[in-house]
Amino acid sequence: MSVTLYVPRDAVALGLGANKVARALFAGAERRGLDVTVVRTGSRGLAWLEPMVEVGTPEGRVAYGPVKLVDVEALLDAGLTTGGDHTLRLGDPEKIPFLARQQRLTFHRCGVIDPVSVDDYRAHGGYRGLEAALKLDAEGIVAAVRDSGLRGRGGAGFPAGIKWNTVMLAKADQKYVVCNADEGDSGTFADRMMMEGDPFNLIEGMTIAGVATGATRGYIYLRSEYPQAFATLKEAIANGVTAGVLGDNVLGSGKSFHLEVRLGAGAYICGEETSLLESLEGKRGIVRAKPPIPALKGFLGKPTLVNNVMTFTAVPWILENGARAYADYGMGRSLGTLPIQLAGNIKHGGLIEMAFGITLRQVIEDFGGGTRSGRPVRAVQVGGPLGAYFPDHLLDTPLDYEAMAAKKGLVGHGGIVVFDDTVDMAAQARFAFEFCATESCGKCTPCRIGATRGVETMDKVIAGIRPDANLKLVEDLCEVMTDGSLCAMGGLTPMPVMSAITHFPEDFRRAGDLPAAAE
Repeated sequence: MSVTLYVPRDAVALGLGANKVARALFAGAERRGLDVTVVRTGSRGLAWLEPMVEVGTPEGRVAYGPVKLVDVEALLDAGLTTGGDHTLRLGDPEKIPFLARQQRLTFHRCGVIDPVSVDDYRAHGGYRGLEAALKLDAEGIVAAVRDSGLRGRGGAGFPAGIKWNTVMLAKADQKYVVCNADEGDSGTFADRMMMEGDPFNLIEGMTIAGVATGATRGYIYLRSEYPQAFATLKEAIANGVTAGVLGDNVLGSGKSFHLEVRLGAGAYICGEETSLLESLEGKRGIVRAKPPIPALKGFLGKPTLVNNVMTFTAVPWILENGARAYADYGMGRSLGTLPIQLAGNIKHGGLIEMAFGITLRQVIEDFGGGTRSGRPVRAVQVGGPLGAYFPDHLLDTPLDYEAMAAKKGLVGHGGIVVFDDTVDMAAQARFAFEFCATESCGKCTPCRIGATRGVETMDKVIAGIRPDANLKLVEDLCEVMTDGSLCAMGGLTPMPVMSAITHFPEDFRRAGDLPAAAE
């Protein structure tokens, strides 16, 4: 009897030896005369258990992990191919507590299917959203996105339906759909996991967007640091054209949608939509002044819908199941689910998809299991390198756009980075300025100069040189950067700086106040 083994091809699993494990499993099975097929999947997002190998049995899948090369022979001897007992046996992966407690609408296929197989994607519910969309007119599709309450998952949280409606109503001979896959925030990996594990979900979402807005061409702007995602997307797109789900006659509807992947050049600023469009046009990635907005004058001067990977990949589920079903998840104005990426000093890091409203403490303790070091949590940064640092007394804040904003934080792309009590928060504040100075496009003075002066002033604070006066100067710099910067690069850099100063003041006055002559 033929047996199917599932081994992840996700970048994290590859870094932990998944390719060697896959080859050894196949070779070991051959030596034993076992009829085995090895399918390379994405990851389910349990990073501490990677590579997590699964075997298909008559009773369902059985998982083992983390599997190292040295474990392969013993696993095969223990009856891996029939779900045999072994110390690495995890049982039904869906019942692992980390997964069982989640509400996976967007990521339910990740780690389950062959990422580049159209047939496997459709066998697991793929393209039902597009089929539903093709039965509606453009206004009906946009209404579904609007009524679902979906907001941009890239960080800004702007209502997706408003963007879609603006592009739909724009008059032009050509329109474009552009996916911002330049996932540069520290501690974030949801986009990468999706593109490596379920790329047709992104392709389907972008195709629905094309049908809704009248755009016939799409581009995925991918960060250059994701070579596995690049290769997977290219293969999936080629297979999609062959299968008729992309190209001149999508699913026999007579509607056209062509899709390409373009690689960026490693600039963090190209995560900002107008810099991305400049780069996509072959220019230096510099922020554009707005107006005009990209929805009216974007790529090559044409109306362009720009959304993040997680925004597009939420759309197929919405069209298949209805706007109301999606809006039933979440709280307040933050509806649906949020893919949370848990990283840093954490015992169980990985991908968690939950409805908005779960608290930071629940994520860190119930899912993450506390710090990997075993020491107390001191600070948690939410929303990437431009997000605020939260102390323990703010960890009961719900992950919700408005609740986070009320505490002077942001949800961002859903990345959570945990630090224990050994972290130096003055150094973290300095890093925020340094990061901005390095990654700024240089177009506006508050960002370009403000961040550089911020590093210099923070160095004086850390050295104990007139800390009170220099901290006041930092505060003034942050106000100028917030109010005067053209985009969020400079505008949000003050958030991690001021949150560190506000919540961890003791880290900024350790050296005492040195006399002015020490400057």
